[in-house]
Amino acid sequence: MTPFSAIFVPQELREAVSDPAWLQGMLDAERALANAGAALDLIPADAAVRIAGACRAELFDAAAIADAGREVGNPAEPLVRELRKAVGDAADYVHLGATSQDIVDTAAMLVSRRALELVVRQLDRLGAECAALARAHRSTPMAARTLLQQAVPTTFGLKAAGWLVAVVEARTRVEAVREERLAAQLGGAAGTLAALGDRGLEIVRLYAEELTLAEPVLPWHASRRPVAEIGAALTAAADAAEKVGGDIALLAQTEVAEVAEADGGRSSTMPQKQNPVGSALAVANARLAKAHAGILLGSPAHEHERGVGGWHAEWEALAGALAFGGGAAARAADAATGLKVDTERMRTNLDASGGLVVAERISFALTPRLGRVGAHEVVAEAARAASFRDALLADERVDLAPEELDELLDAPGYLGTAEALVDRALARYEAAHT
Repeated sequence: MTPFSAIFVPQELREAVSDPAWLQGMLDAERALANAGAALDLIPADAAVRIAGACRAELFDAAAIADAGREVGNPAEPLVRELRKAVGDAADYVHLGATSQDIVDTAAMLVSRRALELVVRQLDRLGAECAALARAHRSTPMAARTLLQQAVPTTFGLKAAGWLVAVVEARTRVEAVREERLAAQLGGAAGTLAALGDRGLEIVRLYAEELTLAEPVLPWHASRRPVAEIGAALTAAADAAEKVGGDIALLAQTEVAEVAEADGGRSSTMPQKQNPVGSALAVANARLAKAHAGILLGSPAHEHERGVGGWHAEWEALAGALAFGGGAAARAADAATGLKVDTERMRTNLDASGGLVVAERISFALTPRLGRVGAHEVVAEAARAASFRDALLADERVDLAPEELDELLDAPGYLGTAEALVDRALARYEAAHT
């Protein structure tokens, strides 16, 4: 993380993926391995107690271990050396039967478990805000926009409901990975557990239980599906947050002015500015999260029994995806909290086209007489005139009385099932939180 990470990521998440957090994860793996060995009488109980007592991150210098790890290409080997020094005559029982990747991979799962819990909390915040907006504006008419142009009428509640469903689905995915897919890693030098003799499978079971991680069917040194699944879940979270931030920023443009963040950011030079800072940082976080997650998703199959380079690339990528994925949800929730919704401006913008926003409705009304293609051509021709309404009334092919046409031109009357769709989204949200 850079010195500017506080702008993007909440402190609790930064701490969850920090060097001390990874260091403690590796030490927790060593402690669990020692305790599992003691439970099967492979190492003396007092040696396991001494090892466990020394497995505290504050006793070690993370920066020094990282520097020492440059020579061997990983942080576990220098940590094991330091841990052996710290436990005196129990040194021979440290790291029994494990390889460096076992320790780092298990630490990655422990770090991910804590960080994913925090990501879920931020998604819950965001989901609650989206649900509140969907309820409050279930029937608030506004212009839907496709390719950044007005399309047909919709409701702001339905827009917020779209945000909500994406957040609920992302949260479900993140929680499923956290609860079910985080597996311990223990395979020894090449995944055979040979150093543990005929007790290898028992050690793996106890080791996983000690860490409250899933027991894998096989070591996953070269099959990186557990890490890729974390990346996929964080990508979904980032996508959901980016959609909220992006939409809010577009709706907050001066020329649109349909919403505004409650705490808009100041400009360093333009005193009138109220920048959509939460939205901007939600988008930035999301893009950073997905860039990191791309590494996790890019090569889940490593070479032979242990890969070259791909594993090493995961460490920074995993920490980044966790931090920025949670940061995206946090900043999107900030943007949505207390969002100022200008319903009058929404109606003004909806009416700004002089009825063109319901051209589709007019076309369908004329279809029984003119046919689908004919009605479309008549309406398209009228849409190019200075006054859409006047052009329709002047066209002898249009058999609509002025009052009938005016009723059809009333945009809030063409919302389809928008309100029912909002209700479905809210029901989905409520079901996920019961």
